[in-house]
Amino acid sequence: MSSFQRRDFLAATAAGGAALGLAGQAQAQNQNNAGASSRLVVGVIGTGGRGTGLARTFEQQTGVEVAYACDVDQRRANAAAGAVEQINKRAPRVVTDFRRVLDDRAVDVVVIATCNHWHAPAAILACAAGKHVYVEKPLSHNPREGELLIQAAQKHNRQLQMGNQRRSWPAIIEAIEEIHKGVLGRTYFAQAWYTNNRPTIGVGKAADPPQGLDYDLWQGPAPRRPFRSNYLHYNWHWFWHWGNGELGNNGIHSLDLCRWGLGVDYPIHVTSSGGRYRFQDDQETPDTHVVGFNFEGRKSIMWESFSCNKLPEGKTEHVRFYGERGVMSVTDRAYVISDVNGKEVRRERVQGGDAGHIVNFLNACRGQGRCNSGVVDAHKSTLLCHLGNIAQRTGRALHCDPKNGAILNDKPAMAYWTREYEKGWEPRV
Repeated sequence: MSSFQRRDFLAATAAGGAALGLAGQAQAQNQNNAGASSRLVVGVIGTGGRGTGLARTFEQQTGVEVAYACDVDQRRANAAAGAVEQINKRAPRVVTDFRRVLDDRAVDVVVIATCNHWHAPAAILACAAGKHVYVEKPLSHNPREGELLIQAAQKHNRQLQMGNQRRSWPAIIEAIEEIHKGVLGRTYFAQAWYTNNRPTIGVGKAADPPQGLDYDLWQGPAPRRPFRSNYLHYNWHWFWHWGNGELGNNGIHSLDLCRWGLGVDYPIHVTSSGGRYRFQDDQETPDTHVVGFNFEGRKSIMWESFSCNKLPEGKTEHVRFYGERGVMSVTDRAYVISDVNGKEVRRERVQGGDAGHIVNFLNACRGQGRCNSGVVDAHKSTLLCHLGNIAQRTGRALHCDPKNGAILNDKPAMAYWTREYEKGWEPRV
């Protein structure tokens, strides 16, 4: 196992949460009843809102026991354990050291819902410990981590699923299949966007970490920085040291759909414009961001983000595909096909949640099928986010190798392919 094990470390808390739709939950339970041929023991690492939600959903599946709630902040881990206990009247063990989960041979699956800078390093360790891995998006903090995680999963023959749950929503699968069957003719362009009304994060002050939080362990593989008052528990997303901005936070969902629908892998040209426009504060990542990706075969993707300018309810579409015969719009509520004149010709309802994606992963762990968002696909989609951010940070267009996405003839840009790690904590396979 890697040198991470020579040091104490914990997974960090996750941000955000998602409610599980009753219809999706019932469907997943039915699927799991048919496929639960073996019991799986799960440890959840990172028990913020997202991690707690995942812990509950895993516990709801037949043949699954959530045995650990692990978090650097024991109060959060206690809360997650209590939420899980409400389901089947059994409480998971509360631990604050990630290694205790990995060292337990009874644990089959590790769920990683930490901050982004922990995703790939923790997943690499979990694979080496013989665990299957469900890891939240984005797959990695930088491109090299994604490459290493592919190697780790393949070397140790572990299943890995990234938490881009739309890959397992039946209506979304149907929509993408329709595109691939030619409902739009040759489909050549995908447009995606994200909007929100995020407030300023202000100007942080030097402060002591929150009581009960081991900040050193929260930082883990990231080089040490003094604590400031506006880092936790969500604003770390907006600092390059730990997060990947809105592109890695929410853009990964829609970019994954775009890449899937167009049937493309690695781009050949990437551009970025935008910046931190709305507020003057400590945020380093853009709140207004437009990224373009060109691919071989005359195909392209455009992603737009307005983190501080939310559109009216019902006016925001998730992804739109353009083809010779018309356009398909895909949201979390419906997919709609229109002809070349813009006339709606078909509308199908979309329902979803986490459960179907988790069931797909559990079935793969049991040898029944494959992950809908396995490590290779997860890396390709996450890499789009990294490349868009690198183009933004360098202020210039990137030319990329269509075989692996590597940046061509630009050493300063390629320097962002990896990161500096805290000494002795470098991820290795």
